[in-house]
Amino acid sequence: MSPNLIGALFMMGSMAAFTLNDTMTKTTGGEVPLFQLLFLRGLISISLLLILWGRLGPMHLRLSRRDWKLVGIRSASEVGASYFFVTALFNMPLANLSAILQSLPLTVTLGAALFYREAVGWKRMSAILVGFMGVMLIVKPGTEGFNIWSVYALVAVLFVTVRDLSTRRLSGDVPSMTVTLAAVLSVTVFSGLAQLATPWAPVSGAHWTAIAAAAVFVLMGYYFSVQTMRIGEISFIAPFRYTGLIWALILGWFVFGDWPLPSTLAGAGIVAATGLFTLYRERKLSRR
Repeated sequence: MSPNLIGALFMMGSMAAFTLNDTMTKTTGGEVPLFQLLFLRGLISISLLLILWGRLGPMHLRLSRRDWKLVGIRSASEVGASYFFVTALFNMPLANLSAILQSLPLTVTLGAALFYREAVGWKRMSAILVGFMGVMLIVKPGTEGFNIWSVYALVAVLFVTVRDLSTRRLSGDVPSMTVTLAAVLSVTVFSGLAQLATPWAPVSGAHWTAIAAAAVFVLMGYYFSVQTMRIGEISFIAPFRYTGLIWALILGWFVFGDWPLPSTLAGAGIVAATGLFTLYRERKLSRR
């Protein structure tokens, strides 16, 4: 497979993993305080990383000053994205939140074009814009559904954009597992310190199960998202982020009973079509 197709598979994998993590997190219903939940999830993820040390690739801390700076920026962005995203997650439907985050292909692609001078053809940009129009059918900005929690989601979009663009600049000799560990550690340490200001709540067996499952999925999401930004062209891979919306619609209905409106389904159809078109075009070009 071409690097673009491999990157697209990693993107789809990361979207599936992150959406499953979001679903498990949301099932706690806010009964576990936000920072306590993130802290516990992080401890489990770190334990899994230590168990998997070296099995999913090398992991070392011998990085250049430039790479350490980029890892620091990426980790800080991960903390910001986690806080704003999870806060919004507890206060709005999963599908609506995921739909807002589907603006990321546009922001990341534009960022790559502006800051990295990556060429973006008109067909790829058109596919991204059409997919974004599908997202707007779901979000419906300006209606009652667009509130302060939607703003939180948009702030999360900005943090994830910085995260992905900084990942793109990392040197090739920086192990993806090291970047994943830095992300998990930063969110865990931040949430642990923030939790000191609030009482510790008891955690039921069902909530422990949900948090453990979320830890597994978020770890997969972190690793796949790092790999995604290091393989292929951003302008090709970005539209496959829209597959996260399909996962959110399915899980939102199946787990929480949030049946989407016709406009939401229409938007999801447009989103899926853009990804299929991009995949078809890449396969066609690779045969020439």
